[in-house]
Amino acid sequence: MNDYSTNMVPVGDLDSVCSRQQEMSCLLETAAEQMMVHKDFEAVFDTCERGLESLSNMEQEECRCGEMKAGFCILGIQALAELNQWHDVLSWVVQQYEHQEKIPPKIMQMCILLYSKVGEPALMQEAARRWLHCASNSTMTGFGTVAELYLLLVLIPLGHRDEARELIVGEVGRGAFTEDQRKTALDVVEEKEQETAEPTPKATLSPDSQSTIHVSTLGAVIHKLEAVLKCFYRKLLLTSSGSFSLQKGFLAAVLLYLLFLRFDPALPSAFIWISKLLQLLKTMWSTMFAPYYQALTHNKGL
Repeated sequence: MNDYSTNMVPVGDLDSVCSRQQEMSCLLETAAEQMMVHKDFEAVFDTCERGLESLSNMEQEECRCGEMKAGFCILGIQALAELNQWHDVLSWVVQQYEHQEKIPPKIMQMCILLYSKVGEPALMQEAARRWLHCASNSTMTGFGTVAELYLLLVLIPLGHRDEARELIVGEVGRGAFTEDQRKTALDVVEEKEQETAEPTPKATLSPDSQSTIHVSTLGAVIHKLEAVLKCFYRKLLLTSSGSFSLQKGFLAAVLLYLLFLRFDPALPSAFIWISKLLQLLKTMWSTMFAPYYQALTHNKGL
């Protein structure tokens, strides 16, 4: 009984501990409300700073102290990111925990994601490497997630293939990944290495291939234009009744097509178009004007 009574916390101290914890909880809720409701990121960061300063004066063994500290840090990181002060995040977090190896896994994950998002994964390389090689962190929940993020968002984008393989097959990989996960991770590294070693060549077109494409494209245009002209001509025969104004309009339309498409007669690809156009025009000319000239010839004969 004597040993038990000496280890008991005095009632006054217990009330003081509960009061401080309640105060920190209220401060944490205030920071969360400022973040989610009011979007006042400067106020969020100031509240987190005050909360962390108060926690530093409390005994680290006190209940929930570590959880509330992590909560203030997470909100502080978000506030700095929203204020476009992301470059100060890592140094600020290290300032709170004094050593990089003591940063909680979820905060380390958040930092890796943030610096990857802003395109600066190299700023997390040293801190994440030291954290993963700290033996005390290998038993923590979230260790595998930190290793995965470090591999996929830091080492591979930076092109550190050898370090990536060492991480996978080494002590860190054996503690963080299963056998299937290590095999998959190695396959990813090999694939990225092959993509770097053998970049996809840009498609280049030789003069012959360019000429072939030009001819085929031109042929499609010719067929389409020919169909349009024939359709227009059929409508002309149905509605013109020998009207020269419509015939002139049709010829004007043909000339506009020629000017718009700007065919170069010197190109071999233009020969087919010119030949088809002449043949089409001769047929149309004969159909439209043959009865007229036949009638003139017949009158002269009389």
